[in-house]
Amino acid sequence: MTKPVLDPALANLDTRSRDIFRHMVDSYLRDGEPVGSRSLSRLLPNALSPATIRNVMSDLEHLGLVYAPHISAGRMPTQQGLRFFVDAFMELGDVSEEERRSIDAQIKTSGKSDSLDSMLTEASQLLSGMSRGAGLVLATKSETALKHVEFIQLEKTKALTILVSQNGDVENRVIDLPAGVTASQLNEATNFLNAHIRGRTLVEARNEIARLKEETRTALDTLSQELVDRGMAVWAGAGSDLPIRMIVRGRANLLNDVTEETDFERLKLLFDDLETKEGLMQLLDLTEGGSGVRIFIGSENKLFSLSGSSLVVAPYRDQNSRVVGALGVIGPTRLNYARIVPMVDYTAQVISRMLR
Repeated sequence: MTKPVLDPALANLDTRSRDIFRHMVDSYLRDGEPVGSRSLSRLLPNALSPATIRNVMSDLEHLGLVYAPHISAGRMPTQQGLRFFVDAFMELGDVSEEERRSIDAQIKTSGKSDSLDSMLTEASQLLSGMSRGAGLVLATKSETALKHVEFIQLEKTKALTILVSQNGDVENRVIDLPAGVTASQLNEATNFLNAHIRGRTLVEARNEIARLKEETRTALDTLSQELVDRGMAVWAGAGSDLPIRMIVRGRANLLNDVTEETDFERLKLLFDDLETKEGLMQLLDLTEGGSGVRIFIGSENKLFSLSGSSLVVAPYRDQNSRVVGALGVIGPTRLNYARIVPMVDYTAQVISRMLR
């Protein structure tokens, strides 16, 4: 994680001010409460009177690093203060041996036995459980080769189409059936498609079926031909304008610090925004802007400005070292950054190794 150049006014804080500020933020991140001068005087290694500490706190407030949420209350760090703390003071821990084993075991097991989607879902669930925040995974939709397609009749007018790619991913869609279609015609359409899509990407398969239009008319009856057309049409329109998918686990964890109805609405807006094409693309762009873990605190990014949330995110890469997705943790601004940053970084490294 690269650290930006600090504002000269902040970089030149004297040792006493820096010490008081650091202890104040440490206390806030631990307890989530404003910190008063008397409490700080007991925390500081050097004996300072509450009056001296109050003077320093007033100077820190003037610099925009702390604020008083209530009259006569202690001080809490502002978002600018949290950013200053992260950039200037935070000492990253390391992933504990127990956490490392847990990440390795769960992701590597799911990666060997299940699809890529299952592995990424497991990573999202894992990050949520370990951070007590929401685990987030972004994955680009690559044009993988297809393996198999199948129609399964659900009722007279509906069928489930199942598309399996060669990397093990499975996607399902429900389509409307032509009137009067039979089980044998479903099998006929399935067999025709499988004869022409295997080893091709979805775009290539669609082009191939269009090229074989005359052959389709010869080989299939009218209803079977219509089934082929409907099957290809539903896959052609399945998220074709959205090249990224998002997996989120642990949204309920974000409600633990919510106390007012407006906060619930802000969180809802956050996830509504995240799930748009623009929101997903913006998140991936944020990740690609740096080589490692990046931290976004509150209003530093417009996606999180209303909800007051923070994001710790890192990219993962394929065998060609291309960024193909991102993973991270969304939580309140008082996240335990020192613990979560290396956790996110290590999980991204494990995913990257599994993709090579």
